Amino acid sequence: MHITVPSAVALFPKEIDQPPREWAERSYNMQRWTRMPRGGHFPALEEPELLAEDIRSFFRALR
Repeated sequence: MHITVPSAVALFPKEIDQPPREWAERSYNMQRWTRMPRGGHFPALEEPELLAEDIRSFFRALR
């Protein structure tokens, strides 16, 4: 199954799970793939500015 809804991934370096980009692109309509410079499992608490800017950038591109 291929999900056609525009999707994005923000990968934080201290997160345990790091899915391969190729897998995500096969399954989802990937519009954005961001490797963050810092942060981990709780990005909204650890790096709220980085996460918020990435979310804003994703939606800005869909306007």
